[in-house]
Amino acid sequence: MSSLAPLNSLITRFQEQTPIRASSLIITLYGDAIEPHGGTVWLGSLIQLLEPIGINERLIRTSIFRLTKEGWLTAEKVGRRSYYSLTGTGRRRFDKAFKRVYSSTVPAWDGSWCLVMLTQLAQDKRKQVREELEWQGFGALSPVLLACPRSDRADVNATLQDLGALEETIVFETTAQDVLASKALRLQVRESWNIEELATHYSEFIQLFRPLWQALREQENLLPSDCFLARVLLVHEYRKLLLRDPQLPDELLPGDWEGRAARQLCRNIYRLIFAKAEEWLNSALETADGPLPDVGESFYRRFGGLK
Repeated sequence: MSSLAPLNSLITRFQEQTPIRASSLIITLYGDAIEPHGGTVWLGSLIQLLEPIGINERLIRTSIFRLTKEGWLTAEKVGRRSYYSLTGTGRRRFDKAFKRVYSSTVPAWDGSWCLVMLTQLAQDKRKQVREELEWQGFGALSPVLLACPRSDRADVNATLQDLGALEETIVFETTAQDVLASKALRLQVRESWNIEELATHYSEFIQLFRPLWQALREQENLLPSDCFLARVLLVHEYRKLLLRDPQLPDELLPGDWEGRAARQLCRNIYRLIFAKAEEWLNSALETADGPLPDVGESFYRRFGGLK
């Protein structure tokens, strides 16, 4: 166990999940730590790395097998050892999700909207399209009308094409508005995007990680192993939150929006511990050629700059 009580609490909390979300944590680990180092590691070193979090060897092997079947990972045998890396599809999936995690600011909004009408879709297809677009940040203004204040038309069309719904869906793009967020629009946003529930989740994240932030700041000599454990759990919990967050423009959010404080807290902790965590990763993980390759310059641009 760690000498940091808040970190032990976070580890215990993760272990008490039923079931333990090992596959999700492994994806977090690949996206945050392994991909910047070339993306490929020996399974045995991965097992040793995750053991302190309470994920046993059997569960890791089962999770790796599942992620390989689902197209996230691919294996390469060198002698008796297996080395796993993200597939091209897996890399594209996590690129989109992790870009949100490390961004330092929310992009500016010009007041335009993308509107998607589902009136011509069959009921079962309508539900499928709605669920997929809501995951991408759309909100339901009505059962048959979805809206997003910041969306790439090409991405929307690609999604509809993949779902076989492009020809039966009507897509509009509005021009920029003079008044970006009227009172009526703010009220509609609260209803359509369930802002209160998301704010509650952000508050829970802050309550979980603020004690860790305080403990890390008070520690004179941080242990590399503690920093790694803190980093992977921090990014894992924050990534799960962002999957629910439609990333609405500031103009549409409350002035005391909890998401801003959560982002700041995540950035502060990450900046404090990333270097020591890198020491632990370099000592613990192996590739077929031995030590991990060095990270590229893009790694240091996370959260607006790590150096």
